[in-house]
Amino acid sequence: MEHVFEHVTPYVGYVYPNETDFAWSQLIVIYPYITGLVAGAFVISSLHHVFNIKSFAPVSRFALLTALCFMFFAPTPLLFHLGQPTRAFNAVITPHWTSAMAAFGYVAGFYLCLLLLETWFAFRADIVAMSKSKTGIMRKVYGLLTLGSDDVSPRSLAIDHKFARILSMIGIPSACGLHGYVGFVFGSLKTREWWSSDLMPVIFLLSAVGSGVGLLIVLYVIASKVRKTEIADDTMRGLLYVLFTAITVVMVIEGLELLEIFYKAREGVETVRELIMGPIWAGMVIQWAMSIFVLAVTSALLVYDVHGKRLVTWLFLSGLAIMIGVLAMRWNVVIGGQELSKTMKGLLTFYPEVFGRESLFVVGVISVCPYVTLWLATKLLPPWEKSKTAIENASKFSLNKQHSVA
Repeated sequence: MEHVFEHVTPYVGYVYPNETDFAWSQLIVIYPYITGLVAGAFVISSLHHVFNIKSFAPVSRFALLTALCFMFFAPTPLLFHLGQPTRAFNAVITPHWTSAMAAFGYVAGFYLCLLLLETWFAFRADIVAMSKSKTGIMRKVYGLLTLGSDDVSPRSLAIDHKFARILSMIGIPSACGLHGYVGFVFGSLKTREWWSSDLMPVIFLLSAVGSGVGLLIVLYVIASKVRKTEIADDTMRGLLYVLFTAITVVMVIEGLELLEIFYKAREGVETVRELIMGPIWAGMVIQWAMSIFVLAVTSALLVYDVHGKRLVTWLFLSGLAIMIGVLAMRWNVVIGGQELSKTMKGLLTFYPEVFGRESLFVVGVISVCPYVTLWLATKLLPPWEKSKTAIENASKFSLNKQHSVA
C-alpha cells in the first residue's frame, strides 16, 4: 500500500503496517555507545598494565575506574527498554544457546567481575593506607574494602601488580568480545540491508576504542584543570597515537562498507541511497564531519610534532568530536536501519519522544549517571597518585603487627 506522510509517523513508499512502530528507540542507541566507552577506556588502562607503556601511567588507574563506572550502566538502557526488567535474568538463567542477548548476559557479567577484581588489586595498597589514616566511618569503609588483607610489603605489592596484569591480559579479549558482540547483533540481521554486513562487528569495536580514548582525553584534561595540575605531555602524545590509529582504520573500514553496499547494488540499494540522503542525512553529515575533523587534526598534530598547550587544546577538541561522531554513527545504524522498510521500497521517519520511559529525558539521565558515579569513585579511590607517606605508614603498621605477633 502507498502511504504518504501521515500525521504521527511520516512514511513514504511501500511500508508494512507493523513497521510504523520502532522496536528499538534511542535507548538502544546509547546502549552500544556506553559499552563502547567502556571498551575504549579499558584498552588505555591495559596498554600500561600489559605492555608497560610508561606514557599511559598517569591515566592508567583513572582509565580503569572510568571503565568500571561506565560498565555499571551499560545494561541500564536495556532494562529501561524492557517492559518487565525483572525478566532480563531469564535470558541468563534459562538461556537459549543461539541467542546473542543471552551471550551478552554472560560476557557482561564476566567482564564486570573482572573489572571489579582488577580495580581492587590496582588500588589495594591505597585502600590499606587509607584504612590506617582515615577516621570515623570512612576508616571502617576502607577497612571493609581491604577484605582482611592489609599486607603492603614489597612482595605483596608485587603479587598485586602481577594479578592486575593477568586480569588486564584477560580483559583485552573480553573487551573486544563485549563490543564486538554488539556489532554482531546488528551485522547478523539479514533482513536489513543497512545492518547486514560482516564488517559491522569490526566497525563497532574500532569506533568504540576511538570514542573511549576521546572520553579519556576529555576527562583527563578537565580533571587536570580542576586539580590545577600539569597535564603530562607524553600521556597526551600517547593518546594522540591511539586516537589517530583508531579514526584512520574506522574511516577506511566504514568507507569500504558503504562502497560494498553500493558496488553489490542488490535489490533495494536505491532505497538505501534515499535513506542516506533523507531521514539520516543530518546524522551522516555529523558522523563524517566529526571523523574528518579528528583525522585532519590528529594528522596535523603528528606531522608538525605539536606539544604543550596547543596539543592539549586540539586533542581535547578532537576527543569531543569523536565522541559526538560515534554517537551519530550509533544513531545512524540503530535508527537508520529501522527507517528502511522490509520491502526495501519505503522509508520511515523516526521522531523521538521527549518524556516517557524511552524518552530523550531518560537517555539524558542515564548518560549523566556514569559521570556522577566516576566523580564519586575518584573521591573514594583517588586514581592520580599513590599517597607514598600513607603507604609507608601502613607498611610500618604491618611490620609492627608482624613483630608483635612474633
